[in-house]
Amino acid sequence: MTFAVNIKRGRFGLFSPGLLRHPVIRSLFGDRLVFRPGDGEKLSGVLGWGCKSNTSRAVIYAKDHGIPFLRLEDGFVRSVGLGVLNSSPFSLVLDDQGIYYDASRPSRLETIFSTHAFSDDPHLLATSRDAIAYITRYNISKYNLYPDIRPDAVADNGRKKVLIVSQTAKDLSLCCGSGEEISNDEMIGSILEDYPDAEIYLKVHPDVLVGKRKSSIDLHKYASHCTIISENINPVSLLKKMDVVCTKTSQMGFEALLLGKEVHCFGRPFYAGWGLTQDRLACPRRGRRLTIEALFAGAAILYTCYYNPCTGRKSDILDTLATIRSHRELRLSNTGDLYMVGFSGWKRFTHAPFFSSGQGNAIHFCASTAKAVKKSAKKGVRFYYWGANRPSASDLSLCKGSRVYQVEDGFIRSVLLGSDLTQPYSLVVDSRGIYFDPTAPSDLEHILETTCFSSASALMARASALIGCIRKGRMTKYNFQAHLPLAIPHGGKRPVILVPGQVEDDASVLLAGFGMTNETLLKTVREENPSAFLLYKPHPDVVSGNRKGHVSQQVTDRYADLVESRASLDSCLDKADELHTISSLCGFDALIRGKKVVTYGLPFYAGWGLTVDHHLIPRRTRKLTIEELVAGTLILYPRYIDPKTGESCEVERVLQALEEERSLYQASRRHRVMTTLRNKGVRLAQRAYALVS
Repeated sequence: MTFAVNIKRGRFGLFSPGLLRHPVIRSLFGDRLVFRPGDGEKLSGVLGWGCKSNTSRAVIYAKDHGIPFLRLEDGFVRSVGLGVLNSSPFSLVLDDQGIYYDASRPSRLETIFSTHAFSDDPHLLATSRDAIAYITRYNISKYNLYPDIRPDAVADNGRKKVLIVSQTAKDLSLCCGSGEEISNDEMIGSILEDYPDAEIYLKVHPDVLVGKRKSSIDLHKYASHCTIISENINPVSLLKKMDVVCTKTSQMGFEALLLGKEVHCFGRPFYAGWGLTQDRLACPRRGRRLTIEALFAGAAILYTCYYNPCTGRKSDILDTLATIRSHRELRLSNTGDLYMVGFSGWKRFTHAPFFSSGQGNAIHFCASTAKAVKKSAKKGVRFYYWGANRPSASDLSLCKGSRVYQVEDGFIRSVLLGSDLTQPYSLVVDSRGIYFDPTAPSDLEHILETTCFSSASALMARASALIGCIRKGRMTKYNFQAHLPLAIPHGGKRPVILVPGQVEDDASVLLAGFGMTNETLLKTVREENPSAFLLYKPHPDVVSGNRKGHVSQQVTDRYADLVESRASLDSCLDKADELHTISSLCGFDALIRGKKVVTYGLPFYAGWGLTVDHHLIPRRTRKLTIEELVAGTLILYPRYIDPKTGESCEVERVLQALEEERSLYQASRRHRVMTTLRNKGVRLAQRAYALVS
């Protein structure tokens, strides 16, 4: 988009603290924002929000100093949840002429519609068609929190269906878009007259339904003439049921056009006047006829800037649509009553954000399946089991008719140890089994076995970038240990084999370890590699004394050349030629770093052609690349939450946050001391709770 000012350079003033915190604005302007600029500031422009009255100070400043004023507004695909409920935005429009909903004067969007050579821009139109197809297939709207309309909500009786879209009272698009020139009585009277035999429906705005705004139409007054749709549902799924859509200036008219519906405008919305709508009010400035692909391309691609709050990076329309779809499905899966079995006391606080629905749900923590089933008192609910607390056959019998999931920490978890009761930033929720149990299929195994990675170029690009980010950031599951230089006294003559210790009563060892212990692993690796330099790294949970798996000095002196417990895993991998393990996640970290990995158990990453395996699993038949393994394991399988907001995010955002947190932890002794004291306090409180409960 071409502005009168280059927004990529120069400094920009603003007077609203809300704009200063806005993530999309921060992504566009970074540290070039000046809050409440004085007269001596050299600025390229001033920013303000739409046509709100509180922009007057910014408008006056821009006029007095002879610099451009840019109006900002939410984009047309905004977020998963509602803006009035502070759901993170994905998009923003900037306009140096007016703003798209103000029909009283030209806007940058109107200029784009009037002048852009769409026919000479085939790539733009192709992207527009792809986006429209995605929107109509997956029902993507401006807000995307709510489920699709029930199949029986609109009768399939052959009668024409007409939808009237109500807006919020005193909405600026009504005030500025000629929405008050035709009264509600005139609009609805005209619709009833034009469609005497049709079924008329009236859709209430979602901000009204959550109690944040008042309706622009008196719902009680017209209830006898229309069927009022007074529940929050996905708007595109509703539009698909309609033949005709009537509105003053609602964006739902724009979405109806994408579906090929007949749209009547009783105001002057941005999409009216271009030959695609039936307009009750003319707009003489708009004389060009556009295709729906050109209309969408101008509004949602050329006019709009995108930012992905789930990755913390700039984005585009296609990435935005895909991200919103995946996170909407996650939130919808969290609705209703969720029964958690085997979750310790502290997990009731730290793990709840992973099960947020954004529209209210009930999470019940229960000590046993029997108590959960008794508490639920109905079929069809969802039961979640933590880690090694796997549901038994009797548990599954009690849960018959309900969905059962197993839950465990993700693969990039936190800075500090989970056994120190630190907040996890990733979690896996598995409907088939759990990734560390090779005795049964898991969702991860299904993803790796069936996903068509070859046709997912964007996913593969993300995976490749993710590998580079992990290597550069030296990230692993836990990230508190320092990166220290290791001295390997072999002069490069002996191959270095890293042997990571594990927690011996951990479920991954018990289920996938074929009876091996840390001691037997060390002994076996030494016997099979008598001339190698063995670097043994005990598990940090064992070193801290929190978990079982200690190997005596007598054993390490006999089989290992060096024991390293202080340096980070990445420091050890940097010196290693190979890694030999039972089933440790360290093997996955080693594969990411291009190391040879030998497995003596059956970890999730074995059996895909990337490791040398002592045991095979017939279910795993594919040969994967490391990018495909990473895509399935770190992108498609886990859930992530943003450490700062507590909202759902993607792995890229978690890596950014962990880097910031790790830097603070390693640089600040006070931070380390306070964190240690907090964790000890939580452990004492948990033990006290266990004694009295």
